[in-house]
Amino acid sequence: MSKNILIVYYSHSSNTCKLAKLIAEETGGTLCELVPEKAYPGDYNTVVEQAKKEIQAGFRPELKTKVKDIPAYDTVFVGTPNWWSTIAPPVATFLDSYDLSGKTVVPFCTHGGGGSGHIETTVKKLCPDSAVLPLLSVYGGTAKVSQVESWLKKIGVK
Repeated sequence: MSKNILIVYYSHSSNTCKLAKLIAEETGGTLCELVPEKAYPGDYNTVVEQAKKEIQAGFRPELKTKVKDIPAYDTVFVGTPNWWSTIAPPVATFLDSYDLSGKTVVPFCTHGGGGSGHIETTVKKLCPDSAVLPLLSVYGGTAKVSQVESWLKKIGVK
């Protein structure tokens, strides 16, 4: 496995960010936070309703984040909260906007009890010409180094 690793993630409540940072520490990869042009509301119920509408409509929010030099990376970790059993719209925007053909794509998610939902399937659908490795799904902010190490070994990244 190459050392040219990018860790792209969207985090609303910092749980996915925490997990992304653990993955970066364990892989030496480059962290890249996806920031939407228009921030999501902080209020939980409001963001849940907005996300539901966006996902149902297939909405792709504009991103402030511009990922430079995607061709330089062989492996792209993609992190998202589980929103309505799928990836958050900013992550969908990223996957639609960049050509990850021929790359290894490694999804990871955080959730509030919904598990991994359809996230791995959705990533495979949006990255048809990539090798998509098994997803890591972590409850809330409970990610531990040992959990990340074990997953990375299991999928052959470490």
